[in-house]
Parts: sequence; structure tokens; C-alpha cells
Amino acid sequence: MIDWVKAEVRRIMNTTIWSWEGWVSAWGREKSLRQWTALNVISAVAVFLIDLTPGERALILALGLLVLAAELINTAVEEVVDYISEERDPRAKRAKDAGSAMVAVAAIACGVAWLVVLLG
Repeated sequence: MIDWVKAEVRRIMNTTIWSWEGWVSAWGREKSLRQWTALNVISAVAVFLIDLTPGERALILALGLLVLAAELINTAVEEVVDYISEERDPRAKRAKDAGSAMVAVAAIACGVAWLVVLLG
């Protein structure tokens, strides 16, 4: 049992380190991640300055984090596509465009939530 706990703690520590390294790498290379993060900070401040219910706050904060997650996935897709080949290929373009669309859809969802909360 002790060995299992040690192994799980080590696994969680490694996962945390790798996740942090992924964030730092994406932060350094992706201007869009920095922009979305800035918008998320502004949004997070706003949800606590405006009279909202806890559920509304949670929804907006969670959707903001979803935008960041989508941006990180998009970054991963772009990195893999570029690693495989730097040649122009319509499949590579479609993969990159789909990743970009994923970020856009997540951002639209966050914007819709803000609109509904503010206008509702």
C-alpha cells in the first residue's frame, strides 16, 4: 500500500511538472494564449465586481478556462502538424483551421454566457 501511495504521489508530481512545462512553453510561443489569458483576468475581475449569482460566476469562469484549454489544444495540434512536415498540405491546413475554430467556438460560448447573464 505504501509503495502504491508513493508511486501515485510521484505520478501526480510528474504530471504537474509536465503540465507546467507545457504552459510555460505555450506561453512563450503563443501570443494568442497570452491575449486570452489577459481577457480571462479581466473577465474574472468583472465577475466579482458585478452582482452575479455563484452559478453565473462559475459558468463564466469555467468557460474562460475552457477557452484557454482550447488554445492549448490548438497549440498542440499546430506543433504536431509542423513537426510532421513544413510542406503545405490541405490536410495540415484543415487540421490547423479546425484547431483555430475550436478556440473560436469556445470564445463564442463564453461571450454568449456573458450576454445572457448581463441581459437576463
